[in-house]
Amino acid sequence: MNPPIDIAEEAGVRYLHFGSDWIQGAMRIRKPHALELAYTREMMAGLLLRDGLVADGGHWPRRVLIIGLGAASLARFVHHHLPQAKIRVVEIAPAVVAAARQFFKLPQEDARFSIHIGCGAQYVLEHDEEWDYVLVDGFDRNARAGVLDTEPFHLAVRARLSRRGIMAVNLFGRSRGYKASLERIVRAYDDRALAFPSCDSGNVVAFGANGEPIARTIAELRERAIALKAETGLDLGPTISRLEQSGQLVGGHLLL
Repeated sequence: MNPPIDIAEEAGVRYLHFGSDWIQGAMRIRKPHALELAYTREMMAGLLLRDGLVADGGHWPRRVLIIGLGAASLARFVHHHLPQAKIRVVEIAPAVVAAARQFFKLPQEDARFSIHIGCGAQYVLEHDEEWDYVLVDGFDRNARAGVLDTEPFHLAVRARLSRRGIMAVNLFGRSRGYKASLERIVRAYDDRALAFPSCDSGNVVAFGANGEPIARTIAELRERAIALKAETGLDLGPTISRLEQSGQLVGGHLLL
């Protein structure tokens, strides 16, 4: 399965397309380890939820599974900024991996970073590894997630999460099936799920949590966001503000 690959550049940013106008990934050429697209930044918000910053000792996440490579944005960020993490990327299209190597500074495979060519859902079902952080960002050229947008898939991912595990998934909030997609995640995680308010692009990042409960006040989230920005350059301050304004937090607390 190889989609048509188109590479475009504008104002210092390189974009990946699968034969359509839908942006599959982006990289600022002079800042390859930064997350250019807003939704990719929000997919890393799990770093605010579990103790894993340098200030915490830098122990989480230890094992990261990325389903859907795209322009390798998440892979580059995690590889560069989370040196404690062992990373596995699962990508169904060999051409996407080849494009990421040629145009998007895909890290070299080694004992810490590896790539599996195949279906993400099939990989989760057939491999019994345990993961701390699972990042799901798989779409075809028509912005369809296919089997990655099913309840059995989300249940399978949850079964592979560690006792402090978190899943983050990119949803397209403007699609007609968005509400049903979110409901499947909520059911799979027994209501331990949260959708961040839609980005300007229409993307919505949803999180599902396993094991140890998560409880953060807005003040704690802001403090951790400041520390995360100092460590990695990633600014999640605007995300926290939108989350606070959304009315999803009970008494100013994020509970998962």
